[in-house]
Amino acid sequence: MRLPDFEAWAIFASVVEHRSFSAAARALGLSKATVSKAVTRLEAHLGATLFHRTSRTLSLTETGRALAPRAQRILAEAVSAEEEASDAATAPKGLVRLAAPMTFGLQQVAPAIADFLAQYPDITIDLCLDDRKVDIVEQGIDVALRIAQLPDSSLRARRLMPIRSHVVASRAYFEAHGRPAHPAELGEHRCIWYANSEVWRFNGPGGEQVSVKPEGPLRASSGEAMLPALRAGLGVTVLPDFIVGPDLAEGTLEEVLTDWTAPPIALHLVTPPNPLRPARVEALVHFLVGRFSSKA
Repeated sequence: MRLPDFEAWAIFASVVEHRSFSAAARALGLSKATVSKAVTRLEAHLGATLFHRTSRTLSLTETGRALAPRAQRILAEAVSAEEEASDAATAPKGLVRLAAPMTFGLQQVAPAIADFLAQYPDITIDLCLDDRKVDIVEQGIDVALRIAQLPDSSLRARRLMPIRSHVVASRAYFEAHGRPAHPAELGEHRCIWYANSEVWRFNGPGGEQVSVKPEGPLRASSGEAMLPALRAGLGVTVLPDFIVGPDLAEGTLEEVLTDWTAPPIALHLVTPPNPLRPARVEALVHFLVGRFSSKA
């Protein structure tokens, strides 16, 4: 029986994690040529291409995406075994890639990471803040925080805390355009909304459900970017409490339709499907769960 090329599988997993041959080579302490040859050797053995390569970009093929989680399990298990054998698990070290939404990341995650790094000085965090949904397997993300209703997927997800949304505008806007008494009336208002949200949905008293297609002067990929226009009285929107909470407390924005709720969303911690995680990733997961679950 021919043994699998474990070295090539591990190098492939490292290229996926670091998103480049050069970065993987640096992380592994190998030459770029050695890394490239290992991936080529694995592709030849499998009879399939794992990466689309150009002079500027590197992306996984369909086969590569399918095999990446298995390769990462192989590498994670080997790393975990070595860490356990060398007692490294008591002092985790290395790089962890973390993804989070932009505003929540700036307000909540960045301070949390500062505290985490104070506890684990040998761990390095690569923090990616983006309101777009990223493919954590393809982009080599170890841990992602997502605020959403999560659909079924192969990813491992843990619900940390609920997130409430509010229908808000400034007093000047409501005085000029009226206060909606029913969500359907929002279709006649000047709306400000997320670029990735084409429909607002609401649940009301007695189980009534309403959908509204927002139209108005501003569509943005960041909730925080909407605040100046909202404060200036230019429109009405639906935003989570961690964005509009301070304005509601200060009175610069006011809430309406309080008897109606948007479909429930929550903060989730998401990781790739492989069950084995290096000690450094496990440490961050444990820290984030403790940090944000306590706020539920």
